[in-house]
Amino acid sequence: MSRFLFVVPPFLGHINPVLPVADELTRQGHEVAWVGRRDAPAIADRPPGLRGFAALKFLWEQSLIPLATAMLPEVLRVATEFRPDVVVADQQALAGALAAEHFGLPWATSATTSAELTDPLGELPKVRDWLTGLLAELRTACDCPSTVDLQFSPHLVLAFTTAALLGESARLPDSVRFVGPVRRAEPDDSALPCQEPGRPLVFVSLGTVNGAAGERFLAATVEALRLRPHLQAVVVDPTGSIVDVPRQVIVRDRVAQLAVLARANAVVCHAGHNTVCEALGNGLPLVVAPIRDDQPIIADQVTRAGAGIRLRFDHARAAQIGGAIDAVLTDPAYRANARRIQRSFQEAGGAATAARELIGLAGSAEVPRRARRAD
Repeated sequence: MSRFLFVVPPFLGHINPVLPVADELTRQGHEVAWVGRRDAPAIADRPPGLRGFAALKFLWEQSLIPLATAMLPEVLRVATEFRPDVVVADQQALAGALAAEHFGLPWATSATTSAELTDPLGELPKVRDWLTGLLAELRTACDCPSTVDLQFSPHLVLAFTTAALLGESARLPDSVRFVGPVRRAEPDDSALPCQEPGRPLVFVSLGTVNGAAGERFLAATVEALRLRPHLQAVVVDPTGSIVDVPRQVIVRDRVAQLAVLARANAVVCHAGHNTVCEALGNGLPLVVAPIRDDQPIIADQVTRAGAGIRLRFDHARAAQIGGAIDAVLTDPAYRANARRIQRSFQEAGGAATAARELIGLAGSAEVPRRARRAD
């Protein structure tokens, strides 16, 4: 049996996808240890309103680089004591890759969002050079002479998506393996009334993003639904900003999302990777209004795949939102493409495939057994 050390950042969207993978490894008798799941150091909150390069610069300089240097001592300590055969490092938990390179251990990248797989900086060489320099400085500061890309393991990259969503033309390292999204367990929400026959159900959620812009978008969406009494909807409103609710709309501060998606016909969301994949995993077409981070890239993937319509978050009004909802509900091409992606997710294998790839890496003859121990 082998030992696997998972290194993750303090973001649920990055932790939740690999939990079932670790559970599958444990079920098969392997040992698993974690750094970052519960004890990751706090990172800086990003100021509201940052967009484009300013947001990217803040993410790396104020969050990911400080997080790597803060986590590295703990990762080195745990690796020394646990003696893993393989390190599984999230793309945003660079300390895992640094520690693996330090000990000469094989390591796998956990790519829980497909945004980085598309090389979003490929057409921005100056930004790419800036990031390359930043990572070089990190390696020097952490005394890591390796020159490998800390975001892409040369041994194995677990991509929690499929080519059907990412795009068949994406240029990927040979180490990438598509495992598809990993379904998480979630209790049913019996408090929500059953869907009325003949009335399509629309699910609306912007994740945890609030603020004035989020409140405006949700209000505009509810207004669009008010004008469409033949529809019913479940809207997630964490702040309680929506007060004038039409009869066919249910508003909650939180819901069991998978339970609602199992009964929905379409989704309006912020293009967060987890929500998009859970919607497509149910074969549902989307209306996506990306806000920040990797969401514009995920939104582009949805539209290129023909599974949804993209709106401008800051400018969409009730007329545009309503028109997009009408389109994804009535044009069969959107649902057909969503179901095509759904089938690709099912065929990819999820947690079982990811665990099999990791077990294969642990038993690979390419790295001598003696070199895998963090002695």
